Amino acid sequence: MSHFTNIVSRGFGHIANYEFPSTVQGAINSLYVNILGLDMSEFDKPYKYPTLNKLFTRALNRPREFDKDEKVLISPCDSMITECSQGKNTQFFQIKGVEYQIDSLLTDIDKEAVEKIYNGQYTNFYLSPKDYHRYHAPCDLKIEKLVYVPAKLYPVNTPALKYIKNLFIENERVILQCKTNTGKTMILVYVGALNVGEMVFNFEERVETNKDLEKMIFDYEDLKVTKGDDMGHFKMGSTVLMFTEPDTVNFSVMSGEDVSYSQSIGTFTD
Repeated sequence: MSHFTNIVSRGFGHIANYEFPSTVQGAINSLYVNILGLDMSEFDKPYKYPTLNKLFTRALNRPREFDKDEKVLISPCDSMITECSQGKNTQFFQIKGVEYQIDSLLTDIDKEAVEKIYNGQYTNFYLSPKDYHRYHAPCDLKIEKLVYVPAKLYPVNTPALKYIKNLFIENERVILQCKTNTGKTMILVYVGALNVGEMVFNFEERVETNKDLEKMIFDYEDLKVTKGDDMGHFKMGSTVLMFTEPDTVNFSVMSGEDVSYSQSIGTFTD
């Protein structure tokens, strides 16, 4: 049986996907933009989006420039960094003072890959409802495995991170097990949230989130993405978690900082 958070999110999704008459839709979109203070300078005018979900998942009118140096890691999304730190063995933090166990988060990821993340570096990127909702490749990556874990859809804002224990583990998520160009393990976790009824992955159309489906696992032989590639989007705001092996990246950002997709956030150490 679906959790109430999934039911609420599906209801919101139906409304957000409904195409009202153009004048009504334009007014709804403009109201949303004004209330939340969206910066639309890189996007079409609000009235041009036929549904609220099309506005949520808007694409950039022009690609953003970023540092092409393969040693430079870029932010995968527009977001606020809720944590940028290093784990203690298997213990990581969803926000300062609120811990969880990495093994419980990374369901069905290869044991060897999970163990390489122990004591590793991690960054939590929170996308608010006003942010650009697409996620991009933070560097050149070979994707080895995708795991979809159906679960609840609690909110992932700062109050929720502080008070809901094991929030990232409780929530629906898609996990990507990856390798960098230098053979280092990187794991990316895309966490669903209240009113985020769907997460889309451009390279894997079989993934359908918040549909009462079973867990899904896909292994890949030669699936590669290039830094900056549009990998997919949330149909509202949510969270991206990035994990690397210990001492892999010299980060130039910190917890509490706002970042933009394409912004350099650190350099690889080898």
